[in-house]
Amino acid sequence: MTRTLVIETATAACSVALIADGRVVASIHEVVGRGHAERLVPMIAELPEGGRADAVLVDCGPGSFTGIRVGIAAARGLGLGWNAPVYGFSSLPLIAASAFAGDPTLDRVAIVLEGGHGEVFMQPFAADPFAHTAEFASLAPADAMARLDGALAVGNGVRFLDVGGREALPDAAAVILLPAVLASLAPRPIYGRAPDAKPMAAPKVVA
Repeated sequence: MTRTLVIETATAACSVALIADGRVVASIHEVVGRGHAERLVPMIAELPEGGRADAVLVDCGPGSFTGIRVGIAAARGLGLGWNAPVYGFSSLPLIAASAFAGDPTLDRVAIVLEGGHGEVFMQPFAADPFAHTAEFASLAPADAMARLDGALAVGNGVRFLDVGGREALPDAAAVILLPAVLASLAPRPIYGRAPDAKPMAAPKVVA
């Protein structure tokens, strides 16, 4: 039986799940705010056999810079220690797949996540066949609302919009809803916009 440890830390939620042959063996989901670094490893340890798995799958974002880095660092460390491959997935299709699974009447959604600096990350999805219908972007709330085109807004960024929607956070256990191609990305951060910190410019050399 092949087991996969799933790590999700891209938003205010922190969740882990142990997947075996397409089935959720165990999972933990908590809203921790900024406490991912303190809570993630203990959560993994609470899983059966300490979460030991044949592969590790981690949410690469977009979302919180710090949360994404914590999750990917933990995934890479465990993969190295267990000699297990590490793969990535995105928080956006994860939430979309959960929304469609929870409400079969939906045919389109726009995932809207808090992006910082007054912006939101947004990407629209169709249910059948499941796929994004545009690339994701970091937008001002007004621009995001203009792009909804009648789709239901879902995510933790809907509170910035004036059109309602459904609050939602990603959950590691929902990874079983993703097509395989969306759960085998390179384990690299998907930030959605440039980091706040920028490297210092090299000093000018005066001749």
